[in-house]
Amino acid sequence: MPRIRLIAPSGYPADPAAMTRGVARLREAGFAVDGEQVLQRTELRFAGSDAERAGDINALATLDDLPDIALATRGGYGAARLLDHLHYDALRERLAGSGLALVGHSDFTALQLALYAKCGVTSFAGPLLADLGAEPADATTWTEFRGTLGAASRSVAWSQAGADGLDVQGTLWGGNLAVLCSLLGTPYFPRIDDGILFVEDVGEPPFRIERLLYQLHLSGVLGRQRALLLGGFSACRPGPRDNGYDLDAAFVQIERVAGVPVVRGLPHGHGHTQLTLPFGAPARLQAAAGGATLAFSGYPHPGLRAGGPTNP
Repeated sequence: MPRIRLIAPSGYPADPAAMTRGVARLREAGFAVDGEQVLQRTELRFAGSDAERAGDINALATLDDLPDIALATRGGYGAARLLDHLHYDALRERLAGSGLALVGHSDFTALQLALYAKCGVTSFAGPLLADLGAEPADATTWTEFRGTLGAASRSVAWSQAGADGLDVQGTLWGGNLAVLCSLLGTPYFPRIDDGILFVEDVGEPPFRIERLLYQLHLSGVLGRQRALLLGGFSACRPGPRDNGYDLDAAFVQIERVAGVPVVRGLPHGHGHTQLTLPFGAPARLQAAAGGATLAFSGYPHPGLRAGGPTNP
């Protein structure tokens, strides 16, 4: 039976019912779940003190028996406060090559960047416990979660406009755009050349999305990539002073200046449906005739035999 350990590095469980459903669905799907005590922690907007939340991550270096998956409960904010308190040498020694799958997204991006920069640890941008407990359950999210973590390779396809004839390979990495940019210039931002960078965000107006993408452009990060993948940008609406400027206009401008191919429409972000994408794994991105395919392999996979909830 695959084992999941819950970790809560960021916000407290603002929707306890979703957490309860998530745990129940995981168990129904054939997973053993432990670490539920993290769901009881609250300190201000956080899921416990900085020491408690950092302890969730550091414990992975000292457990006698590692779980198959360490699953973040939710995002929000708080992971950046932990980065100076993680035991990177011990985590590198224990996790590198262990097969453990660290899964989360949103604020979890900060931990993914730091663990890759400091330890070379591959993780997964995938559903949070809160997503797995969303109502109604999303069948695609469960299929992608099981499919990626249960196999040595995986691919996802979607419709997109532009970038026809693209065929590039590189390290897949990225996550939440605002969190990613917040670590630029720090020791926790990895130097990844010739990568395939994916980004997504929620609740930011288009001009802020463009400004964040410009930060990646002007810092030289975009120019070192093989391609930029634009995922979901939920509730990123123009304001009353934008005068016709919208998200599409922001993306057109970035396509104009980025100097690398830009592929839109990756079905991953803060929407109802989540992919499970390996941060730090080799990947191949192809785009032609209005469609795109992202294939990846060489990532830790516990070889899950679990199914999904009975009525996703």
